[in-house]
Amino acid sequence: MSDIKRIEAGARMSEAVIHGGKVYLCGVVADTTVGKSVYEQTKDVLQQIDAMLKQAGSDKTRMLKVNIWLTDISTFSEMNKAWDAWVVAGKTPARATVEAKLAGAGYDVEIMVEAAL
Repeated sequence: MSDIKRIEAGARMSEAVIHGGKVYLCGVVADTTVGKSVYEQTKDVLQQIDAMLKQAGSDKTRMLKVNIWLTDISTFSEMNKAWDAWVVAGKTPARATVEAKLAGAGYDVEIMVEAAL
């Protein structure tokens, strides 16, 4: 049985969980750009994902699966502008993007990542 490692485990959730050669990130929302454009929020979220993957011992070239939630699907191209500038060509993950209400006002994009170590 392999060990489970939790990074920044809180009462409700962990920032990341490592198990079986994979890292599972929590849903990441904007930190410093809450209420700003989807493009700016996406860039903020992707910077956080870079840091979280690094802390777990991985990086964006090792992403396997990504789920993205937007509060307004009409901002899809705005989110993709930041995404496309960030991902590494030829190392893109399987990905799904849907429209959904998010947990707090001012949050317009949330991204959840699964990556290999």
